[in-house]
Amino acid sequence: MEIKVLGFFARRPGATQSDLAAHSGRDKAQLARLVRGLRERGLLDAAGDETDKRSTRLTLSEAGKTMYAALHRHDGALAEAALDGLTDAQRATLLDLLERVRANLESGQD
Repeated sequence: MEIKVLGFFARRPGATQSDLAAHSGRDKAQLARLVRGLRERGLLDAAGDETDKRSTRLTLSEAGKTMYAALHRHDGALAEAALDGLTDAQRATLLDLLERVRANLESGQD
């Protein structure tokens, strides 16, 4: 889950923890613990929001950027290894099937 949180803030620097919760649909308390841990480890930087003093804007620290880049490279290599030997058509079919599975799981959460 950490790589997903780091990825969220890599793509949306300055987003808030509430933005993360809305995007992920995860439990706010779970995300608060995760974000706190990432901040304590020096992977996320926090700054107060100038227009809303109740909000904290989060960005990847330099260490967070380095870690995310390394994890992202590893995930990319792992995905390529998993898909090795599949044709473009097979990859497209797999993607379609995985999207259907995801939709089924999401509809079952309501």
